[in-house]
Amino acid sequence: MTRGRADANPRKRLITWMVVLVICCGCFYVYTRNNSSSALEYGSKSLRKFGSSYWHGDEDTVDTSAKLAEDGDDGVTLRSFPVCDDRHSELIPCLDRNFIYQTRLKLDLSLMEHYERHCPQPERCYNCLIPPPPGYKIPIKWPKSRDEVWKANIPHTHLATEKSDQNWMIVKGDKIAFPGGGTHFHYGADKYIASMANMLNFPDNILNNEGNIRTIFDVGCGVASFGGYLLSSDIIAMSLAPNDVHQNQIQFALERGIPAYLGVLGTKRLPYPSRSFELAHCSRCRIDWLQRNGILLLELDRVLRPGGYFAYSSPEAYAQDEEDLRIWRAMSALVERMCWKIAAKRNQTVIWVKPLTNDCYMQREPGTHPPICKSDDDPDAVWGVPMEVCITPYSSQIQKARGSGLAPWPARLTTPPPRLADLGYSDEMFAKDTELWQRRVENYWNLLGPHIESDTVRNLMDMKANMGSFAAALNDKDVWVMNVVPEDGPNTLKIIYDRGLIGTVHNWCESFSTYPELMNSLNAWTVFSDIEKKDCSIVDLLIEIDRILRPKGFIDVNDKRRR
Repeated sequence: MTRGRADANPRKRLITWMVVLVICCGCFYVYTRNNSSSALEYGSKSLRKFGSSYWHGDEDTVDTSAKLAEDGDDGVTLRSFPVCDDRHSELIPCLDRNFIYQTRLKLDLSLMEHYERHCPQPERCYNCLIPPPPGYKIPIKWPKSRDEVWKANIPHTHLATEKSDQNWMIVKGDKIAFPGGGTHFHYGADKYIASMANMLNFPDNILNNEGNIRTIFDVGCGVASFGGYLLSSDIIAMSLAPNDVHQNQIQFALERGIPAYLGVLGTKRLPYPSRSFELAHCSRCRIDWLQRNGILLLELDRVLRPGGYFAYSSPEAYAQDEEDLRIWRAMSALVERMCWKIAAKRNQTVIWVKPLTNDCYMQREPGTHPPICKSDDDPDAVWGVPMEVCITPYSSQIQKARGSGLAPWPARLTTPPPRLADLGYSDEMFAKDTELWQRRVENYWNLLGPHIESDTVRNLMDMKANMGSFAAALNDKDVWVMNVVPEDGPNTLKIIYDRGLIGTVHNWCESFSTYPELMNSLNAWTVFSDIEKKDCSIVDLLIEIDRILRPKGFIDVNDKRRR
């Protein structure tokens, strides 16, 4: 079988592919039994439940009587899959530098195109299951995991040596510790975060500003200590870094239980809608913000909310040598034309603030660059869309409200956001969806309860998140959810961000931008039937699910049964 091709028999039921996953799991079980006894139990246990107890039909009922060996008149074809060899133990199919090298893709390295997504053709996809590394241990529980992880789970220590003077991470016996340092904040992210809040005169030196700052974008995040220390202030950060020479930094972040995503500011828009973040942060992120007429800074402007901040800690903000002064003057002139103003500047950090309305844009001299984006530009279209050298103006609603109109956190989680109207959704639809998922999640949690140890679930993904109500219903748990919105459906990701949650756009016909085995649980709501409609391979999706899930991970499938 060639991975990537659509199912040749459209009449087969989705349950058939549940059998495939069980077989995948069986192969994995044999491997782990022979190679790593501590890692292997999950294969036969959790995925068996995937095939029966955790299959839900159209109704909100649980059918525990389904037998995977039965498929009526259609029959069942059982398939087995090999275990990937060690070369692919950290395979990220659409961010695979070996694939780029082997196919000799013509990419512009200066534009970071080699760090963008380049998915292999079906015939080049690997058709194998990725095992845990030898000696794998069940991850340390949150919140302790913020500060230490098992070395065996991510057996890479080069960053500890390379960044030893910056306190990124320290090897301590069989563990790797994270003191909270970063390239710019050697003495701890907590002190650095408090100093930023102090610069902005926020109450009690707390950066969430009484709930008005909830979502933050950290570009060039390293091992995401900045984002990890924000969580205690009820702030959630989308920590972003490429799969570059500092490879494994996002892998460490996710192993720690900190939200993170593999990506780069290159040529394509970030996979987030406009006006998603209250603050963007760059701490010596090694990005040339002046390149291509400031296109990368304009992309930050697109994803910042009205009145949003950009905190920039870099030598250009304080150094006095000729080159740094040149860069500082050029950046200052650019952001002035973008109508940003300095909110605070102290020592090595400058914080700019974005305008609340379009007034400043309209008052600029004719011909000022960068220009305003064209009226037919959709600032929320992001999947594979090239960046533009233009300023994204605000809607008439924001212009009138003089801001985003969002409630402070945590009220914004359940308060209908103004952008519901963009999708034609009513406040009543929003409320009903929230209530429905509250009931469903209570049911799921009760189902999982007997099968998981306390506090062992941390990293969750909603594979088809709609308005984010699944994640909202889990707000009282010590978990975070990566909300995924299909690239070809209603653009509800902006609703998710307006609720104070995070997520990304994705096409499940392709591999997700993350390392293997770092999600504890996946929620798949009609994802398999969507894949069938797209004529993509359900086998590929099952293998991808297996790649993403941690050992002892769970997936909850809600889908339609064929009649």
